Amino acid sequence: MKSKINIPPVPAILLAIVSVQCGAAIAKGLFPEIGAAATASLRIGLSAIILFIVFRPNVFKLNAKQWKYVILYGLSLGAMNMVFYMAIERIPIGLAVTLEFVGPLLLAIFSSKKTVDFIWVILAATGIALIAPWTGDGLNLTGVLFALLAGGFWVAYIILGGRISKIMNGGEAVTVGMLFATLLILPFGISGGSFHHLNLKLLGLGAALALLSSAIPFTLEINALKQLPARTFSILMSLEPAMASLAGFVFLREHLSMTEIIAVACVMIASAGSSLTTRKTVV
Repeated sequence: MKSKINIPPVPAILLAIVSVQCGAAIAKGLFPEIGAAATASLRIGLSAIILFIVFRPNVFKLNAKQWKYVILYGLSLGAMNMVFYMAIERIPIGLAVTLEFVGPLLLAIFSSKKTVDFIWVILAATGIALIAPWTGDGLNLTGVLFALLAGGFWVAYIILGGRISKIMNGGEAVTVGMLFATLLILPFGISGGSFHHLNLKLLGLGAALALLSSAIPFTLEINALKQLPARTFSILMSLEPAMASLAGFVFLREHLSMTEIIAVACVMIASAGSSLTTRKTVV
């Protein structure tokens, strides 16, 4: 079944960002019940089931090159999500998202060939620095390291996603990738011993989490990556820290300070500017 999603790449990325942060609000509510590893397993596992029902990929038709990249793509996707959940279990989500973005931001810098692109990168970095609560007391070092590691897996996800999108249908790539992501993280979720706490309410929240945080955004992103270079995708994703702060305001009643409002403006301008001035290239 071919993907029927036909949204222009920039709006697709923005919708993916909003979807992910709504899902993050749900995930935060599940942590006290089943923990980070089990939440990640529930999210990715249910996403894989949903996507297989929707896209019904014919895995027997995949060639060796497609198998190679879709497995690597799925493993990077699973590792990115599990490690990120382990990070936000220990440090504030806004800080975790900010630290995670270090990876894609470095990718944007090293991939850029036009001087003007560095202006958007600097502006985005300024916004991120303003958002991050660097002066917070009692910062968990393990959480910081997990967030930075998630950023490294995010870079792999961006690069592999761009490549797999050129040789496979987007929906099928995400679906098969989710299978391998599930195989990677499910043992961690099971070993935590939290699945016996599952009930219909938690499964319902898990299904919503799977749709909002995985199935919808990853499908949008894999299709957008067909048309966007890796550096543009990376800078657009700089909206993640701003959206994380906004989600905190809407869902958790965390009020934005003037500094945070300025930061939101910085990353929005950087994202808009990069989409207007960056020429499309092959990832």
